[in-house]
Amino acid sequence: MATIESVGTGVSFALTDEQRSLRALAREFAAKEIRPKAAEYDEHQTHPADLVAKAHELGLMNVHVPESLGGLGLSTFEGILVGEELNWGCSGIGTSIGANGLGAGPVIIAGTEEQQATWLPPLLEEPILCSFGLSEPEAGSDVVKLKTTAQRRGDEYVLNGSKTFITNAGHAAWTVIFAKTDPGKGHKGISAFVVPMDTPGVELEKHLDKMGQRSTDTSAFALTDVVIPAANRLGEEGEGFKIAMQTLDFTRPGTAAGAVGVAQAAFEYAVEYAKQRVTFDVPIAMHQGVSFMIADMATEIEAARLLCWQAAWLHDRGERATLQSSFAKRFSADTAMKVTTDAVQVFGGYGYMKEYPVEKLMRDAKLFQIYEGTSQIQRLVIAKEIFLPRGG
Repeated sequence: MATIESVGTGVSFALTDEQRSLRALAREFAAKEIRPKAAEYDEHQTHPADLVAKAHELGLMNVHVPESLGGLGLSTFEGILVGEELNWGCSGIGTSIGANGLGAGPVIIAGTEEQQATWLPPLLEEPILCSFGLSEPEAGSDVVKLKTTAQRRGDEYVLNGSKTFITNAGHAAWTVIFAKTDPGKGHKGISAFVVPMDTPGVELEKHLDKMGQRSTDTSAFALTDVVIPAANRLGEEGEGFKIAMQTLDFTRPGTAAGAVGVAQAAFEYAVEYAKQRVTFDVPIAMHQGVSFMIADMATEIEAARLLCWQAAWLHDRGERATLQSSFAKRFSADTAMKVTTDAVQVFGGYGYMKEYPVEKLMRDAKLFQIYEGTSQIQRLVIAKEIFLPRGG
C-alpha cells in the first residue's frame, strides 16, 4: 500500500514557475469569466458554450492530450491545479470545461496510435466535447449490471441499450460507450467503443434537471441498432471494465480537486462574511462557535488538497494510484459537502437565500459525493485495497 512516505524521496510542495503561471491563468479566467455568469447559468441551466470556447482558446481544455498529437501533454498534477481553480469559479461550468478529460481518457489510455490520431486532434482544433458513457438506468456503481450490448457482425458492431447521467452528452461529438460483448462473462465481458453521437440510432432522450451543477449538461440517450466500425473498439474485447477503471483512477484526483475548489470558494465567502457580520457588538468571527467552524474548514480543505496532490503525483510517477485516488475522491467530496453546509450556517438565514452565493455551492457540492463513484463506493475501494492489496 503506497503512501507518500513509502515511494521515496523527491516530494516537494513548491510549485514551479510554470505551474504557478498555469494556476494563475485558470484563477483569472475563473474570476473574470466564470463567476460573473455562474448564478445566471445555474438558474437557467445554460450550457456554457461561450465559456467552453474561451477556455479552449486559452488552452485550459484537453490539457492531457499528448504533445505528439499537438496537445499540451500536461501531467495529472498540473491538470488538477487547473481543475481546482475552474471549479472555484463554478463547478457546473468547470465540469463542462473539464469533462473532456473523462471522455477522452479511455482513448488516451487504451487507444492505438491510429485511434488517438483520429479522435484527439479535433478536440484541439475546435471546442468539441466528448463524453464517457458508462452509467445506465439500472447500472451505476454496479458496472457488471450493464445492459447495453455490442454484437459483432463482420467488421462492425451493433449496439443497443441506453445510457443516463452522462455529462455533456447532449453536446458531445462522440462518446465512449461501455457495452457487453459477452454477457456471460461478467466484468470480463464488457468492451469499450467510440461512438459518434450523430450515428443513426443514437437518440438523445432528455436533459436531466439537476439540483446542483445545473450549467453542466447531464443527459440520457438511447442506442438502437447503432452500427459502428470494429476499428472503433478500444482495446480488445473484454477489456472495457479495465479501461473504465483505469480512466477513473486517472480522473478521480481531478474530480476531487474540483470538490476542493468548491470548498475553497465557500470557505473564502464564509471568512469574508464572518469579518463583516456583527452580532453582540462584535464581528461573528470573534465568536468561538464561528471561528472554530472556520478553523475546521481550513484544516479539512488543506488535507483534501494534499490528498489530491498525492494521488496525482503517484499517477505521474507511473505508480498504481487506485487507493490514493479513492482517498482523495472520498475525502474531498465529503469535505466539500461539509464545508459548504457550514458556510451556509455561518451566513445564517442569508445563507439560505439565492441572492447569496453559498446555497449554490452547497447544492453543487452534493454531486461530488455521487458521480465518478459515490463516497460509499470509494470506501468500498479503500477497504478492498487495504484487505486485498495488489501492490504498486
